[in-house]
Amino acid sequence: MTCPPRYGTPRNSDRPTLGPRVAQVAAALGQQFMPWQRHVADVALEVDPDTGLLAYRRVDLVVPRRSGKTTLDLAVMVHRARAWAGQWVVFTSSSRNHARKKLVEEHIPTLDRSVLAGYTVRLTNGSESVRWVNGSHHSITSTRETAGHGDDTDLVVVDEAWVHEDHTLEQGLRPTQITRAQPQYWTTSSAGTERSVYLRGKVDAGRTRVAAGTSSSTAFFEWSAPGDVDPGDPKVWRATMPALGHTVAEDVIRDEFESMDLPEFCRAYLCWWPSDMPTGWQVIPEDLWAARADLGSQIVGRPAFAVDTNPERTWSSIAVAGLTNRSGGGGHVEVVDHRRGTGWVVERVQELVERWDPCAVVIDPGGPAASLVADLEAAGVELTEPTVRDHAAACGAIYDAVCGDEPSLWHMGQTPLNAAVAGAQRRVLGDAWLWARKGPSVDISPLVAVTLAAWGHAVRGWQPTGPQVWVFN
Repeated sequence: MTCPPRYGTPRNSDRPTLGPRVAQVAAALGQQFMPWQRHVADVALEVDPDTGLLAYRRVDLVVPRRSGKTTLDLAVMVHRARAWAGQWVVFTSSSRNHARKKLVEEHIPTLDRSVLAGYTVRLTNGSESVRWVNGSHHSITSTRETAGHGDDTDLVVVDEAWVHEDHTLEQGLRPTQITRAQPQYWTTSSAGTERSVYLRGKVDAGRTRVAAGTSSSTAFFEWSAPGDVDPGDPKVWRATMPALGHTVAEDVIRDEFESMDLPEFCRAYLCWWPSDMPTGWQVIPEDLWAARADLGSQIVGRPAFAVDTNPERTWSSIAVAGLTNRSGGGGHVEVVDHRRGTGWVVERVQELVERWDPCAVVIDPGGPAASLVADLEAAGVELTEPTVRDHAAACGAIYDAVCGDEPSLWHMGQTPLNAAVAGAQRRVLGDAWLWARKGPSVDISPLVAVTLAAWGHAVRGWQPTGPQVWVFN
C-alpha cells in the first residue's frame, strides 16, 4: 500500500484469510477494492488454522470520509450472508432511520446492479431486510439498548460509530452473538468529537495494542495524521487518505479544505480528535512574532498600502508597509484600518492615497476583495494586482522576514494582526504556499493585507531622500 494505516493490526501470514473472497464479492458488486480495503479484509478475515474459525471477533476501523467504508461494509456483509447458510447480518448507523436510508438507497441498489442473485428484498417498515435463498438475512436495527434483543446475530456492522456517546448500542448487540460459532462485530467511523466516548475508547485501546504488538481478538486499523502536521499540505493528505488517487481527486480535497471549517475538515479527512487540533501559532511561532514588535518603529519614505477582505465579507483590512526608522534598518508593517463589512473601504483608501501618495495600492484579484476593484478604479485609485505566484512569494517573504536567520520586519503588536498571525494556516500551492483564507477560525485579512503591502513596497518602493517619518495611528 502507498498509504498504510498509521496504526494497524499486521497481517499474520501463518493464517489463511477469507479476504480474497470478500474482494471477489466486491468485484461482483461492481466495486473493485482499493489496496486499503483489501488489506483490512485480508487481516480482519484471517482464519485460525487450529480451529478453522475467524481469528478476530471484533474489528475497529477509523478512516477518513469518502474512503469507501460503505463498499467494504457491504462486501463483508454480503460475503457473510452467502458464504454460510442461516447467517443473521445486522447493520446500523447513527440512527435507525440513517441505517434504513443506507439500506434502501445504497445497499439494495448496489445489489440490484450486480451480477449476484438468490436474494429478495423486504421493505416493510420495521422489518426491512435482504433475504437470501440459503436462509441468511441482512437487516437493520435501532441504536437503542434494546437493539437486537431476542435475536442471534453472526455479523454486526456499526457505521458512523463516532455519533454514539456511550456503549448502549454494543451492550444491546454483543450478547446476541454469544452462542454463534464465529461472530464478528465491526465498528467503522471517521474520528469523533468530545462526546464520542464510545469510539475514543476503542481508538485508545487499539493504538495501545498495536504499539505494544499485543495479540488480541480485536483487529484495529486507523488512518489518521499526526497532530503536528500542516492540514493543508497535499503530502499529508496523500499519507492519510487511502482513497486519494483512487476514487477521490486531490482537487476535491483541496475544495473541501477551502470551504469547510478547519476543525471539521481535520476531523473528517485527517481523523483528528479535538485534542489533535491546532490551537494557534501554527505557521509563525509566537515568540518570533513577539520579538519583532516595536512601538517605536515608524515608516520612513514612501509607503505601500494593501486591502483585503475575509471570505465571509464580514471584516476588511487596510495595511501599510515601508522602511523602518530603526537604526538597523528593515521593513515595517502596520494595520491602518480594520472594520466590519466592506462599504467603508473605497472612501478610506481614496483618503489614504490623497494624503500619503503611496508607491502602490495592492489588492489580490483572486481574493474576496476583488469585488472592490471596479469601485476603487472608478475613484481614481491605481491598483497593483499580484499574480498567484507573486502572492505566494509575498507569503514566503513575510515568513522569512520574521522567522529567517536574519529577521528584518517590525510591527506594532496590534491586536487584529496578532490574532490573525496566531490563527493563520497555510494552503500549499505546489512548492509554495498562501495564507489559507477559509481554514482559520479567525479573520486573517489583517495578515493578508500586511503581506501584500510588504510585497507592494518591495516591488514598487524607493529609498527615502530625507528623514521623512510617516505616522498612521
